[in-house]
Amino acid sequence: MDKYILLRHRDVPQIDQLEVYRAHDGFVAFEKALNTMKPADVMAEVKASGLRGRGGAGFPTGIKWGFLPSNSWPHYVVANADESEPGTFKDREIMESNPFQFLEGLMLASFAVQANCAYVYLRGEFWQVAELLNEKIKDLETAGLLGEKILGSEYSLHIYTHLGAGAYICGEETALLESLEGKMGQPRLRPPFPAVEGLYGKPTLVNNVETLTNVPPIIQHGADWYRGFGTEQSPGVKIFSLSGCVKNPGNYELPLGVTYQDLVYKYGGGIAGDRKIKAVMSAGASSDVVIADEHTMTTPLAYETCSERLNAPLGSASVIVLDESVDMAWLVDKTINFFKHESCGKCTPCREGTYWMNNLTRRIVKNEAEFSDIDLLRNVAIQMQGKCLCALGEFATIAVVTAVDRFHADFEQHVRS
Repeated sequence: MDKYILLRHRDVPQIDQLEVYRAHDGFVAFEKALNTMKPADVMAEVKASGLRGRGGAGFPTGIKWGFLPSNSWPHYVVANADESEPGTFKDREIMESNPFQFLEGLMLASFAVQANCAYVYLRGEFWQVAELLNEKIKDLETAGLLGEKILGSEYSLHIYTHLGAGAYICGEETALLESLEGKMGQPRLRPPFPAVEGLYGKPTLVNNVETLTNVPPIIQHGADWYRGFGTEQSPGVKIFSLSGCVKNPGNYELPLGVTYQDLVYKYGGGIAGDRKIKAVMSAGASSDVVIADEHTMTTPLAYETCSERLNAPLGSASVIVLDESVDMAWLVDKTINFFKHESCGKCTPCREGTYWMNNLTRRIVKNEAEFSDIDLLRNVAIQMQGKCLCALGEFATIAVVTAVDRFHADFEQHVRS
């Protein structure tokens, strides 16, 4: 891309300073919304842009905003900055290096749903990011862009940061809200959904950091401009967090629809050590292990094509590349150990299922298993699916089932050993 839309700090030095950000069209979108648009107009523009949630689900953002009822107040907005998925590191770069665009997006979302209070919920390890955001929020208050009667208007907004305690489960929006209320971070039974009964029992909008960072350019330039990037069903740009066995890992901002081939070889520089690529995972640890054949590598990375062609959702686009040296049994063991550690323990299938799967993967990688243990591992994973309170339990099974099905030989070699 000629110019960055989200990672603008790569084009504009010191854009994390308010005066520099404002000199480069910063808060033009917010002032436009405040002075010339109604909240419903902002919501309609985002809906028309086709922006989809960048946290993993890919749900249309404008539609999600419209779920908040107009007969129940107050409304709250929460930015989900609990970035804890192994392989995902895009939101941290945004908040550290382009914080004002993220905050402007949060302000626009708050204006659209008429919320006067917004929170940024950060994972516990992001304490330095929280300190930085607190400084930027103070800068906005001093400039009259936050607080009571912003820029002389009738609209008021206050933003607060909140640090979690490092629990992966708090990336799930209802567990996040429980934690934000000072309770144990465990998922709620739904319905009711957060849009109807969220923070403190009030209508609440929860959006991912990258999702919100897309909003200012949409409001500034318009929905049609935004649809000039990406595909028809997946418009716009996406930050791909590329990691694993590549020469140049990192965050790459690209239009949705770029192929695995281009992402890995054109932008990622190819496979480290010039080895042969074996598999890819599109959404960090909680995604399918997909064989990196020609069909996969030529698949456009967009929400609709990944699901339709590969039966492997794009998710957060945290692409992990695996080469021929990677033992899939080892990979699954590391993945399951993570999910077992991060299970909140509230529901039995996840709590016990991850424990038993980890016991089995440990036996396999230690060369202490029998052939029947491989089938048992897959069976435990299948039995967990559709029976857990939240998505964590489901996510824990995906890599297991797909790796066993597609790379069975990697597991068998440990039994033979």
